[in-house]
Amino acid sequence: MRAAIVHYWLLNRRGGEKVLDAMCRLLPGADIFTLFLDPRTLSPELSRLKITTSFLNPLRRGYRSLLPLMPMAVESFDLRGYDLVVSSESGPAKGGVITNSSTRHLCYCHTPMRYLWDLYPEYRNEWTKSAWKRAAMTPLTNYLRLWDYASAARVDHFVANSENVRRRIWKTYRRESEVVHPPVDVEAFYWRPPEDFFLIVSELVPYKRIELAVRLFSRTGRRLKIAGAGPEYRKLRKMAAPHVEFVGRVTDDALADLYARCRALLLPGEEDFGITPVEALASGKPVIALGRGGALETVPPFGGVFFDEPTEASLQAGIDRFEEAEAGMLPAELQVWARRFSEAEFARKMTDQLERLMRTEHHHSNSMLEKMRVAAGSNACSRSCEGRRAVSWRRHRFRCLSAGIRRPPPEFPYPGRSRR
Repeated sequence: MRAAIVHYWLLNRRGGEKVLDAMCRLLPGADIFTLFLDPRTLSPELSRLKITTSFLNPLRRGYRSLLPLMPMAVESFDLRGYDLVVSSESGPAKGGVITNSSTRHLCYCHTPMRYLWDLYPEYRNEWTKSAWKRAAMTPLTNYLRLWDYASAARVDHFVANSENVRRRIWKTYRRESEVVHPPVDVEAFYWRPPEDFFLIVSELVPYKRIELAVRLFSRTGRRLKIAGAGPEYRKLRKMAAPHVEFVGRVTDDALADLYARCRALLLPGEEDFGITPVEALASGKPVIALGRGGALETVPPFGGVFFDEPTEASLQAGIDRFEEAEAGMLPAELQVWARRFSEAEFARKMTDQLERLMRTEHHHSNSMLEKMRVAAGSNACSRSCEGRRAVSWRRHRFRCLSAGIRRPPPEFPYPGRSRR
């Protein structure tokens, strides 16, 4: 079975790229198609795969301004000969995928395009300052919305990354979808005694509303560290006081250290799902979040505080409530909660979705589906048992089942040990 994965662009390392890594482990040998590629951002796993870029790739430095051309660029991908196409999507890649009648197309949707649908009024009337740009947006986004809605019919099956996004998919495309939460490498995070700073981990773009936290912390004198980069950096840096620190893009190890030492993670804007809150919880750290969107699914009542409105006053009230409840938030409980979003759970649920989709094609044999199950089990098993010592096959099998792997792979991953 030949498989292809279409991802909107590979220009940084955020939540969508971590989902792509997990999909590549689930579909080993799949070819990757993407609009734009910066090789420096690739994980070791992705760098070994065949990656095809669009004709727009040489212009990737200005990729945000190329939105009107992206539909044509995605539709130019040659996907003949593939039995399965999976699009990992929060941009135009979903609708641009053109396949023949025998190819099955599953879209793992992070969200319908925010700047065309949910957040269009904010982008046009609040975050776009230039009058001529606002004038140009009106006819352009109208055309893109028509294309986006019509092209959703090319998808055979939608999978949403959260209940929040499932509702958006129905509202936008009038298509049903099923929810599979994104994978989080919860075992990579750890707890350390908190130091006196709060943390934001985010792309610096308007809809994340980082400006709220920067203004508030600059005024109150509390310490804040911000990990991430983006087009809002210069504006935010100008308004920030010295105790608001921008650490930029950081390595995975440095990020885990920041989570481990912070008092709490701040989430000033609405998230589609929000991998960063789960990473914070896996580090035993509470979350202070806007009470909308994906945070309502990822942050438990005992693991954080929600504030009602995206305003400085509401955020300040949330921080005050957190400081009152901070002593009663137990790191071990937060870490246990985070395990429900593990990669093993993602592999199990996505395998079920792919199996159901492929069964609708009669020419795909049971042996092909079995290969998919074995690949999912082997990859999830390696993540579950990595760095641990198994003394027997029985214990190895028990660990796999405990991690949600229903069929532990037949090959025993510890050479020289018996299968007792």
